Amino acid sequence: MSKATKKLDAVDLASAPLFVVTMLAEYAWLRKVPKRTDGDLDDADQATLSGTQLPPDPLVPVGYERKDTTASLSMLVGNVAFSFVTAAAFSRFDRLLFRHRVSNVGRRRGSFLTAMVLWDFLYYWDHRWMHEVRLLWANHVTHHSSQRYNLSTALRQPWSGFLTFWVFAPMPLLGYASKTTMRAGQLNLLYQYWIHTEAIDRLPAAAEQVLNTPSHHRVHHGANQQYLDKNYGGILIVWDRLFGTFEPEVRRIKYGLTKNIKTYNPLRIAYHEMADIARDVRSAGNMRDRLGYVLRRPGWKPVAR
Repeated sequence: MSKATKKLDAVDLASAPLFVVTMLAEYAWLRKVPKRTDGDLDDADQATLSGTQLPPDPLVPVGYERKDTTASLSMLVGNVAFSFVTAAAFSRFDRLLFRHRVSNVGRRRGSFLTAMVLWDFLYYWDHRWMHEVRLLWANHVTHHSSQRYNLSTALRQPWSGFLTFWVFAPMPLLGYASKTTMRAGQLNLLYQYWIHTEAIDRLPAAAEQVLNTPSHHRVHHGANQQYLDKNYGGILIVWDRLFGTFEPEVRRIKYGLTKNIKTYNPLRIAYHEMADIARDVRSAGNMRDRLGYVLRRPGWKPVAR
């Protein structure tokens, strides 16, 4: 294992106190403002939750809940542990692709800026595919499992990242060194931390047009019909605007899943969808349906014959 894969760098070391301070500040601020009633949208139907008529609903935060925050932090600990375990293998794979690169665009002047843009573009597709392929969703569903939306939700990270690491293979193939790719991904994900908040309403219009913002990402975490599978961007929201997956925040958001799991157990949060896939595969009557349960969209069911 190389030094790069077994050591935390300065950004990693600065992130931990940053997370603690900002979560405490957010918690203190949210305690002072009016908040929604717990479960206020539990009985709302999709018709009530949908609609794009203006003006938009006012932003009223949900706030923190101790067990929910503890579960999110537990998921972060597991994510970090699994990242250390898999880092060496990912690094070797990345170096292998770099040795067989098809271009040296990643070694040109200004390559870090282009790396940031390319990583963000690939992240859009990585994120989108995790919503469109059930096996990949089984990894990402962890992040959507909280019915609250605050900075601790950003830390509710999955434990099966190996399922989509290949999406970023174009980086080394285009000549981006491992450390450049890793730093681009690190900064992209760090940017996404601060947008998991209801303490910020909307940014100026120019920023909302280009950047992924708290408003845009709240939409992504919505179980409302109009918000499902929208706003996949990392730093930039332009990919969603370009590829037809953008949706503005209008109606009040019901956070969580269309069918919530209602547990704070880290193992269940991490693997409940994997268990559901296994159950559906066992119940399928033929290979086509078995593959459908794994590779089609979440919620797919075979047509009755």
